[in-house]
Amino acid sequence: MDDMENKILIIDPNTTERTIMAAYLRSENFYVETGGGLKEAIEKMSKGCFGCLIMDVKLPEMKGYEAVSILKRIDPKIKIIMTTKKNNRKLEAKVREQDILFYFIKSFGKEELKLAINNAFK
Repeated sequence: MDDMENKILIIDPNTTERTIMAAYLRSENFYVETGGGLKEAIEKMSKGCFGCLIMDVKLPEMKGYEAVSILKRIDPKIKIIMTTKKNNRKLEAKVREQDILFYFIKSFGKEELKLAINNAFK
């Protein structure tokens, strides 16, 4: 599958959360690759096209919202879903200033995430 259709990159430093999310999305017939931080995101995006990037707001190297512009330079068309476990107004304001598709609070249900991903591929 060379095209971006159904190709998702999950970048989350939490191995368990990234593995669970990847397993769920694969069960929904998405092609999924994963990584733990910005370095892996840059490597994987440079090698292949993804239609959607699901990225945690806390990366080892920097805040996820600070990485958006770097990743958009690699692929300006990628749809980004930013995730967080703990939300607050200040964080949400910073995230929403970025060119992202959706801001996903991990305590929300998986159906909401799936809906956002489906919108990314439209």
